[in-house]
Amino acid sequence: MTAMSYAHGIAPHALRAETIADVFDRITAEHGSQVAIVSRHQQVRYTYAALRREVDHAAEALRALGVQRGDRVALWSTSRAEWLIAQYAIAKAGAVLVALNPAYTNAELVGTLRHSGARLLIAAEPPFREGAAPRVSEVARALKDGGGPSTHAIRPQPVQVVCFDAAPDDCLDWRDLLTWGGGMPASVSPPRSQYDDAACILYTSGTTGAPKGATMSHYSLVNSGVFVGDRLRYTAGDRICLPVPLFHTFGLVMGALAALTHGSTLVLPSHVFDPKAALEAIAEEQCTAVYGVPAQFRAMLAHRHFHRHRTASLRTGIMAGSPCPASLVREVMTSMHARELTICYGMTEAGTLCQTLPEDSPDDRTGTVGAVHPHVECKVVDPATERTVPRGEPGELWARGYCMMSGYWSDDAATRRAMTATGWIRTGDLAVMEAGGHVRIIDRLKDLIISGGQNIYPQEVEAVLRSHPQVRDVAVVGVPDALHDEIVCAWIEPLPGETPDPDEVKRFCRGRTAAYNIPRRIVVTEALPRTATGKIQKFSLREHAAIPRDAGAPIAVTAATPEPSTH
Repeated sequence: MTAMSYAHGIAPHALRAETIADVFDRITAEHGSQVAIVSRHQQVRYTYAALRREVDHAAEALRALGVQRGDRVALWSTSRAEWLIAQYAIAKAGAVLVALNPAYTNAELVGTLRHSGARLLIAAEPPFREGAAPRVSEVARALKDGGGPSTHAIRPQPVQVVCFDAAPDDCLDWRDLLTWGGGMPASVSPPRSQYDDAACILYTSGTTGAPKGATMSHYSLVNSGVFVGDRLRYTAGDRICLPVPLFHTFGLVMGALAALTHGSTLVLPSHVFDPKAALEAIAEEQCTAVYGVPAQFRAMLAHRHFHRHRTASLRTGIMAGSPCPASLVREVMTSMHARELTICYGMTEAGTLCQTLPEDSPDDRTGTVGAVHPHVECKVVDPATERTVPRGEPGELWARGYCMMSGYWSDDAATRRAMTATGWIRTGDLAVMEAGGHVRIIDRLKDLIISGGQNIYPQEVEAVLRSHPQVRDVAVVGVPDALHDEIVCAWIEPLPGETPDPDEVKRFCRGRTAAYNIPRRIVVTEALPRTATGKIQKFSLREHAAIPRDAGAPIAVTAATPEPSTH
C-alpha cells in the first residue's frame, strides 16, 4: 500500500502545562549565577538572578500602572536587554504581549495598537531610518485621549506610553518605572495566567492585506521553545548569538524562549542586524549557536573581515525565514564551523513545524526542512480536492497541533479562512513529504507560476541563478503575459562591482534547468526589497511588473515598509 503524506512528530517527552512566568521562575532559581543576557551594543550583562530582580520590579510596576490579567501591552523596539525584561514582566503580570515591528510607520503603529486594544505601549526611539521613522513623542500625541476615530471595530481608548530612552512629554521613563516596582511593598499577587491563556499577539505580514494578529498561548510558546532547544541540544553551557529581531517568532520563540527553557545565554550583537557585530559577538562571546535568515548568513560570510573573526566555537544554530539553498547551508556548516546547523520551518500562526537533526543524512540536512516536530501533525494535500496525496507527490502543507494559534485576534472570519473545522491550518506552501517523512518545501502556493500550462516553481529557478558568479541574490516572480498568461521574471541583486548582462545570464541557465524555467525578463536591481527579518518582498517586485524587457541597467526598487515574515 502506498504511504500517504502524513506524519506525526515523535515525542521524546510530554507537553508541559506551564506559563512563561512558571518557566521563568523555575529557570532563574536553578541557574541564578549563569549569564542570561549579553547585550553587546548596550554593554550590559545580566545573570539569571539579576534578570529575575529586574523582571519582578517591572512586573510590579506594570501592576501599579493598572495592568491586569488579560490586558494587552505592546512592545515597539529593536533588540535590547529591556525588550526581554519587558517580555517576561508582561508575562508575570498576566498580560498579553503585543509584539510590534520597529519599522512600522506612525499610522501602522497606531492602527495595530487600536486593533489589539493595547492599553500600554513600551517603546524606544528607532535607531534607524532617520527622518522616516515615527518618533515616540509623535506616537504619544497620536494616542493621547484615544487618538481620534478608529478604523477598527474596537473603540479607541487612551494608551499610556513608556519609553526605554529619555522620555519625552506625555511618556513615562522606563527607569523610573522600575523604581516604582522595586520600592513597592510586598503584596498579594493577582491571579496568575493559566497555561492555555493568551500570551502573545504576533502580527503577520500585511503584504496581502491588513496585518492579522495571531494569538498564541503560553502552552504553545513554551513548548515550541522547549522542542526547538531540544533539537539544538541546548544546555546551560550554550551561548546563542541572536541577530534576528525579537518582535518576530524567530527571535521571540526560537531564540529567547529556547534559551530560557534550557538555561542558556542569549547574546544580542546589535540593535538591528550588522554582519560585523554578529561576527564579533560570536568570536568574543565564544557563542556556540547562531541564528539568521539566508541573507544574513550570506552577509556574514561575504564580510571583508570574515576570516579575522574566529567562529570555531560554533556548534549549531538555525537558518530559517526563507528558502535555504543547499550550497549556503553547507558553507555555514564548514566555513563557520556550525556543523550541527539546523533548518527550521514554521509560520507565525503555527510556530515551528519541522526541523532538521544533526543525525539526518547530508541530503536531508541540506535539501529538506527536516522531520515533523514532536506532538505536531503534518500532511500534504491536493489544493483542489483537499485530499491527502501519496508521499513523493507535491501539494499544500497543512499542520495541526499544540503550537497552533488560537485564532486571529478579533477576526473570526480570517481565522475560519486559515483553519479548518478540525483544527488544520493551511500553510500556503507547496511541499513534498518524502518516503522517510522529511518535508521538502517547493515554493509558496501563491508564487507558483503557470506559463503556457506549465507549472514553474520560482525556488528552482532561483537556485540556478544564485550559482551565477555575478549574482548575490535573486527573486523570481510571475508577471502577466497575453500569450502565456504569465512569464518568468528574475530580479537580480549583483555582487558589489558587478553588472550581469541579461542575455549572458539566460545563456548561463541553458542546460542547467528546463527551457521553460529560463526567465523571459531579467532586471538588475541595486538591492532587493526585504522585510525586517530579511525575507524578500516579492509583492513589491510584482508591483513593478511593467518594466522594459531585458532591462540591464541597475534599477532601484523602493521597498514598502518592512513587515514581519509569516514563515
